[in-house]
Amino acid sequence: MNSELAAGPVPAEEADDQLARLDRIGRLEQPLMALLPYVMLVISVLLTIAAPPSPSALPVALILSATTAAWIFWIYTLHPSWRQRSGIMSVFVVVLLTLTGVLVSIDGAFGFFSFTGYFFAYFVARGRWRAAVVIVVAILTGTAQNGGLPDVGVNHGPPLVWALIVLVNVGVGGTFFLFGSVSDRQNARRQELLAELSEANQKLEASLRENAGLQAQLVAQAREAGVADERQRMAREIHDTVAQGLTGIITQLQAAERAEQAGPDSERQRHLAAAAELARDSLTEARRAVHELRPEALQPGGLEDALRHEAGRWGRLHQVPVSVTSTGIPRELDPPSEIVLLRVAQEALANVARHAHATRVVLTLSYMSDQVSLDIRDDGIGFNPQARRDGHFGLTGMQERLQGICGALEIESEPGGGTAISASVPTASPAEIAAAGTLR
Repeated sequence: MNSELAAGPVPAEEADDQLARLDRIGRLEQPLMALLPYVMLVISVLLTIAAPPSPSALPVALILSATTAAWIFWIYTLHPSWRQRSGIMSVFVVVLLTLTGVLVSIDGAFGFFSFTGYFFAYFVARGRWRAAVVIVVAILTGTAQNGGLPDVGVNHGPPLVWALIVLVNVGVGGTFFLFGSVSDRQNARRQELLAELSEANQKLEASLRENAGLQAQLVAQAREAGVADERQRMAREIHDTVAQGLTGIITQLQAAERAEQAGPDSERQRHLAAAAELARDSLTEARRAVHELRPEALQPGGLEDALRHEAGRWGRLHQVPVSVTSTGIPRELDPPSEIVLLRVAQEALANVARHAHATRVVLTLSYMSDQVSLDIRDDGIGFNPQARRDGHFGLTGMQERLQGICGALEIESEPGGGTAISASVPTASPAEIAAAGTLR
């Protein structure tokens, strides 16, 4: 009888192990219980042969023992599927108890075998039949312990002793079967709960795999959408800058050609100078577009080196001092985050050149435990952030870039008070942040 019980809930990760352990115990229990009746019958026969009650009773005991073994083998051992058929099992138990009773009446040594009736009651009998079988087995076992029925033979105990032995056997057998039945129901319920828990774990794992697949799909779709948006943005940039510049160059060259044929030389030179200036401007815009696609400033070193390189180039171009400082312990960010922070610095410096009229700019790169922030401060004329109007490289573009990697942008400014822009990005990648949000 299985007694694999527990007092508390089973952790989810142990459900499959406990189910497997209960299954192994069940598979081992059935063969042992199937073999036990034969072993106890052989022991009883050997004891009877060693001390037969009478010479004439020994052949009868041997014949009945062989019949009992054949009956158990044919019905119970050879046809295990019949154990679920109540009609056949009822006949099997009645015949088995009858044969056992006759054997016990021949020799009390068969009490060893009669004890196995409890196991048949447990594995075969159902409902009220089980209680009846337990009582009959207790009577047979008590009779064997008494040496036979009372007042039959000189070695047999008196009726009161026989009745007391039978009552003790009924009490002990009934108690064990009561606890066995409770244990059986608890084990069955436990197995159901473990099976439900295992199924829930499998569903959870499947859901996690599905969520991971959906997350990967969403990331891929977001990446594709980002690529499409970037292509559209670059198409607008090229149309608004390079394409228009080339159109202007062509127009100026055509005008210079006409001036060479019909106008003064100074007019032709003016058109050529204008075409050269447009070419230089278009080259500058083309290089800026290339930098938008491939941030070469990040390749020689890290983010801090790239910021110093960009700040030095911008300061020399616009004759405005720029200082770059860092705080905290430097750490390597994922490439998208470094690129976005570099782009924010470039666009912020471009806005300072266009609008701020500043005399000094300070860039501060701060490494914190869970994020990295970049602050750009200038002492320019400032503006009202609520009334700002952005162009192609304005503050809205910075905010959109940062939102794409789960970052944030803060702007502090007022007319005449300078401007402070703070861009922060998490140290974890967007995929890790999304995965953590899914698990929560």
